[in-house]
Order: sequence, then C-alpha cells, then structure tokens
Amino acid sequence: MKILAHPLRARLLSELHRGGPATATTLAAALGTHTGATSYHLRRMAEVGLVVDTGQGAGRRRLWRATSGAHAWAPSDFDDDADAGAALAWVLRDYHREFDEQYTQWLDRESGWPAQWRDATGMSNHKLVLTPAQLRALAEEMEQLLRRYQHAEPADADQARRVAVWQFAFPAPGEASPGGDL
Repeated sequence: MKILAHPLRARLLSELHRGGPATATTLAAALGTHTGATSYHLRRMAEVGLVVDTGQGAGRRRLWRATSGAHAWAPSDFDDDADAGAALAWVLRDYHREFDEQYTQWLDRESGWPAQWRDATGMSNHKLVLTPAQLRALAEEMEQLLRRYQHAEPADADQARRVAVWQFAFPAPGEASPGGDL
C-alpha cells in the first residue's frame, strides 16, 4: 500500500489498467512526466508485484503491464499499521479524484457522442438499508457481474468501446455508526 500511495505510481497503475502494456516512454508521454521518473517508479512497483516487465520490449525499452486487472483490499487489513492506513486513505481519495476527473471529462464531451451511447451511460443513486453482510454480498454480486462482461467478446466490435465502471458504497450522510459516531 505504501508503494502505491504516490501520485505518479497511482497514475501509472491506472494507465496500465486502462491502456494495457506500455513502455516507460509511452507512459511518460501519456501522463506528462519524465521517462526517468516513470522508469524508476515502475521498477519500485515491480518490487512489490504491482507491475511486471513482460519481456517483450527491445533493449532498454521494457514493456510493462499491471499484474492484475484491478486490486482490492479491506480497510481493516491495515488496522495494525498506521502508515499503511494513511497510505490507504490517500489512495482512496486519489481514486475518487480520478473518478471525478474522468466523469467530468465525459460530461464535457458527451454531446459529441451518438444518442445510443449517451442514453446507455449515466449514473444512479440508490439508498438501501443493509447490514454489513448484505453490503458485502451486494458488492460480490456486482463484481461477478462485471467480471462476466469483462471477459465477454463484444457482439459488434466496431461499435464496442472501453467503458469505465466505478462502484462506491458507503453509509449515507447523517447515518450514525453502530458505536454512535456520525
């Protein structure tokens, strides 16, 4: 977690998740940074298994890929490590910032897309009354559904585009915790 709690590393991993394998040079250009810094941070991320050199690059042009399509953890995994907990808090806020930027960009360019795409996108806001076990079950069902679509071949490849799907679930504002804290 501590390795990931760095602005460039988080952006590098997101870019590899989004665009697939890439060289440090390609990633630096996409993210507006320097190749040397990008290479350094990719090597640090490789040390902890977040990325891997595919072995398909030529010479010094290594081709890097994320080791998974996504990563997950439970916040309680870091209860005994204050530094890792602080790193997790930073990472979660960074992911939220990235979501906000990406969705705002979509809203800014949405009018240039065909109606069938504009009508298929959007967001929803559901208020549910759940126990922690029910919320976990809901998240697991949603993850299974997303995996099914992630591995499906599009029926019409010419019409298919990568789609960002984000999930946020948390106690609604004003809800007191079972211990009484708001």
